[in-house]
Amino acid sequence: MSIQATTERSTSVGWRTPAVVVACGCLIAMISFGPRSSLGFFLTPLSQTNHWGRDVFAFAVAIQNLLWGIGQPFAGAIADRFGTNRVLCVGAIFYALGLVIMAQSTTPEALDLSAGVLIGLGLSGCSFNIVLGAFGKLLPEKWRSLAFGAGTAAGSFGQFLYSPIAVALMDKTGWQETLLIFGGVTLLILPLSLALATPASLKGPVAGGKPTQSARQAFAEAFGHRSYVLLVLGFFTCGFQLAFITVHLPSYLIDRGLSAEIGGWTLAVIGIFNIVGSLGSGWLSNRMPKRYLLSIIYFIRAAAIVAFITLPASPVATLVFGAITGLMWLSTVPPTSALVAVMFGTRWLAMLFGFAFFSHQVGGFLGVLIGGLAFERTGSYDVVWWLSVLFGVLSAVINLPIVEKPVARLAMAPA
Repeated sequence: MSIQATTERSTSVGWRTPAVVVACGCLIAMISFGPRSSLGFFLTPLSQTNHWGRDVFAFAVAIQNLLWGIGQPFAGAIADRFGTNRVLCVGAIFYALGLVIMAQSTTPEALDLSAGVLIGLGLSGCSFNIVLGAFGKLLPEKWRSLAFGAGTAAGSFGQFLYSPIAVALMDKTGWQETLLIFGGVTLLILPLSLALATPASLKGPVAGGKPTQSARQAFAEAFGHRSYVLLVLGFFTCGFQLAFITVHLPSYLIDRGLSAEIGGWTLAVIGIFNIVGSLGSGWLSNRMPKRYLLSIIYFIRAAAIVAFITLPASPVATLVFGAITGLMWLSTVPPTSALVAVMFGTRWLAMLFGFAFFSHQVGGFLGVLIGGLAFERTGSYDVVWWLSVLFGVLSAVINLPIVEKPVARLAMAPA
C-alpha cells in the first residue's frame, strides 16, 4: 500500500478528520503568526524607553528572521521523521519564552536573545511552515492545495487580529504587558498540536517493504534540480519585502505624518486581504501553472510599491496599498509549497519547503536590517523601497522557467 493511501485512510477515521486537522492547523498558524506580525508596533516604544536607535530593534528582528530560516529545514526534517506535534510544542515554548523576556529587555543583548534567538527558533518550530508540512502528510491530495491556502490565510488572519489588538492593549495596559499576554496565548498551541501528530506509519524508514528516500538523498536531489533552485531564489524576494514592511511600515507612516492607528489598520488590512489572496492563490494553484501565478504575484507587488512611495501620503492611499499588498502578501506560499510537493512528493515536504523558506528568511533578515541601517544613515527608507521593487521584478522573471513536473524518481515509480 502506498504512503498516500495509508495517509488517506488514517485521516478518515477517528476524531482527526481532514476538517479537524485543517481547523487546528489554521488556529496554530493564526496564533503563531499574530505576535510576530505585530512586532513593528513595539519598535518605537521599546526604543524610546531604552534610548536606542531603530537599528537596535531592527538587528534583533533581523536575527529572528535569519534563525527562523536557519532552523526551518532542521525543524522540518525532525517533524518529517519523528512527528509534527513534538516540534510544534517545543517551538511554542521557545516562542512564549522569547515574548516574556522581550518584555523585560533593557539591553541590546537581552533583546537579541529574546526577540532574536528565542522567537526566531520558536517560529521555526511552530509557524505555518510546519503546519503546511503536516497538511501535506495528513490530508488526501484533493485537500492539499486548498488547505495550503487556508493555513496561509489563517496566519494572515492572525495578523489582522493581532495588529489592532496590539495597539489597543498597548494603549490600555502598556507595551510590556501586551507582550506578556501574547506569550500566554501562544501556549495554546500545545493542546492544538495533538491534531497534527504524524501517524506512526509515516515515521518509519520503510514504506511498502522498500527503503524510503533519506533526508540526505532528498537534499541532494532537490538542490540538483534546476527548477527547485529557481523557486528557492525567487522566494528570497518574498521575505525581503514582507519583513521590511512588517517591521518598518508603522514608523515609515509616522515619518510621513500619519498616525500610529493608520499603521495598525494598514497591517490589519494587509492581513484580512491576505486571507482572500491566500485562499485564492490556493484555488488558482489547481487551475493554472503555478510558476505563472508566482510571477504575476511578484510583479503586482513591485508595481504596488512604486505607486505607494511616489503618491502623496494619505490614509486612503495607505489603506489601498495595504489591500493590494495583502492580496499578494503570503499568496506565494500555496504555489511554492505545492510546487515542492509536485516535484518531490510529500515524504520530505516540511524539510524541502524549509530550505526554500530559509531563502525567504535570508531576504527577511536583509530587509529588516538594511531598513534600520538605511534609516539611521540617511534618515529615509527610500533605498530599501526601491530594492524591493527591483527584487520583485527579478523574482517575476526567475519563476518563469520552472518546470512543474515530478522528478524522474517519482515519474518512474509504480502506481
